[in-house]
Amino acid sequence: MENENTILDENILEVDTTIEPQYIISVPKFIILSIVSFGIYRTWWQYKAWRFYKQKEKSDISPVARTIFSVFYLNSLFNKIQDSAIEKGYSERYSSVGLFIGVLVAGALSKLPQPFGLITILSFIFFIPPFKALNYAKQNTSDINVIEQEGFNGRQIGLIVFSLLILMLLLILLSFARNMSRA
Repeated sequence: MENENTILDENILEVDTTIEPQYIISVPKFIILSIVSFGIYRTWWQYKAWRFYKQKEKSDISPVARTIFSVFYLNSLFNKIQDSAIEKGYSERYSSVGLFIGVLVAGALSKLPQPFGLITILSFIFFIPPFKALNYAKQNTSDINVIEQEGFNGRQIGLIVFSLLILMLLLILLSFARNMSRA
């Protein structure tokens, strides 16, 4: 019986989830990916941040749900990131509420007539302080395998190419629509 409990305890230890390797990118790459993806990369970053905390804290949160319903969870993510970074010695501070309000206002600006509505693409600015803080926290945690990504990986290149193709298609369609309205 004791031998069975030992086997069970060992199996539990084997099943224990560890934090997967954390790939981090520079701020300029984050900006490029956010702009060319029209903000989709920011959503991916939020998901990855929540997934990191789920693994780190061994919690049962749903990173997908927290990302989809980010209007309810983004402020708490920004707070969690800042707290983690400060715990590791990060000296920069930011207002989570201020950044969250900035994201909301930038989203509301998308309702402006075009081309003014495109200003919403700049909402990545409000993600930069938490992005930098999360990178710092990861880099300064000893039990996390952090890999600093030098170039763009295949998925990121695919995202850039896909986004540029969509942009080219939109420009062609706009040109076509303009020519049709003149005829």
